[in-house]
Amino acid sequence: MAEKQFILSLDQGTTTSRSFIYDSDFNRTAFQQIEFKQYYPHSGWVEHDPETLWESQIQTARKAISEGQIDIKDIAGIGITNQRETTLVWNRDTGVPVYPAIVWQDRRTSAYCKQLKEHGESENVAQKTGLVIDPYFSATKIKWILDNVPQAKEQANQGKLAFGTVDTWLIWKLTKGVKHITDYSNASRTLVFNIRTLEWDQELLDLFGIPKSMMPTVVNNSGLLAETDPSIFGKSIPITGIAGDQQAALFGQLCTQPGMAKCTYGTGCFMMLNTGKDIIVSTHKMVATIAWKLGEETTYALEGSVFVGGALIQWLRDELMFIKDAVESEVLAEQAKDSGGVYFVPALTGLGAPYWDPDARGAIFGIKRSTTKAELTRAAIESIAFQVNDLMEAMSQDLVNPITQLRVDGGAASNSLLLQFQSDISTVHLLKPTQLETTSLGVAFFASMGAKQHTIASIKHKWTIAQEFKPKLDAKLVTAHLGNWKEAVSRSLGWASSTTEIGE
Repeated sequence: MAEKQFILSLDQGTTTSRSFIYDSDFNRTAFQQIEFKQYYPHSGWVEHDPETLWESQIQTARKAISEGQIDIKDIAGIGITNQRETTLVWNRDTGVPVYPAIVWQDRRTSAYCKQLKEHGESENVAQKTGLVIDPYFSATKIKWILDNVPQAKEQANQGKLAFGTVDTWLIWKLTKGVKHITDYSNASRTLVFNIRTLEWDQELLDLFGIPKSMMPTVVNNSGLLAETDPSIFGKSIPITGIAGDQQAALFGQLCTQPGMAKCTYGTGCFMMLNTGKDIIVSTHKMVATIAWKLGEETTYALEGSVFVGGALIQWLRDELMFIKDAVESEVLAEQAKDSGGVYFVPALTGLGAPYWDPDARGAIFGIKRSTTKAELTRAAIESIAFQVNDLMEAMSQDLVNPITQLRVDGGAASNSLLLQFQSDISTVHLLKPTQLETTSLGVAFFASMGAKQHTIASIKHKWTIAQEFKPKLDAKLVTAHLGNWKEAVSRSLGWASSTTEIGE
């Protein structure tokens, strides 16, 4: 067996920790995953246990290595991809987190974000970071921890605390505290990283009251970035690729040329379009972000984020108990010829792009005495497509040319009913690749390049089409659907700010 032929891809997501092993041809050799607990201490709050993130991730990695019967010396590199924006703060000396991880979905800083907007900070933040002021991003979460955890601010000012997104936390643990780093894609999601100068922005750090000493060193997406402590796997393994999950998926879909777009249907839905060397500051509430930095070349992207995508199907399963398994949702929905006039606005954690309304709340409109469980499920599935279409419409208005082709991936992309409806209402050609796990694959591409196994040119033929979806719904029906959807959304906006919330 040739040495150094495998890549270990660590994919730390919002609901699961997963590990993949790919061979030198990017065939999946082994896979393990663990679902972990979500914590909702108050309405709109979402937290994870940092130690659980680490323990579940390392457990899946070790199991995958064992399952694949891989010799550690044959692993050329590790790629790490992660749920973005989720915020961790820990003590540099002890390595102990001062507070649970505040998840990207968390809305506790909504009021503070509203204050920042009222004080006229939006334009400056957008120009420097490409982002909008929203609880989604990391900076307001860091500020909340410093303001609310006893002694945290004092310790931070003394240089005793470290901040990291999940990639940073995992690398800190993998290197036993030797490396405190992040990559450009994750840094660009914090609200304090200047995507033009490629540096932590002191003015923005001051705005949020964050000491610069807390921030990790920013490194490229591919290269010899760190090495694991020998005690973790028995031998040291180089870490050669890092990317936030959506940028990893963009690369995994080989959207390497400007104008190419993908949408990942995961816990949320994330649409991203490669804009090359150009930073497009959206006038339609999309965000500009760093896709990746390879060598001296930075590639940018335009992105829109839906907060509740596949998570809605989990909600149907876990809270309403409509189904026992997510895959059953398609079977149940197909029992109804349509949604029966039902429209489901899944603002379970507010609404993301293009609305950016943390006070929106979930609503179901059009329920009749005859409405069935199948119709409600179909409306839930269709709501995912409606939200993605909102992103596509907004993004198209920021571009010279409309989006006519979209590469799709993620767990919910296994639902053909969803993808056909997406193609119908967005009048776009959808391409579904053979490998749906493009997030782990994308960071495996980065890691393989970092380990000098491959170049972009040599991985381009690794992407193949499994299925295509083309529009076939009547144009008048599409127009009616979109009009009804927008009316439903308009009625759910601002609910939390105009009502008294009861129960937490």
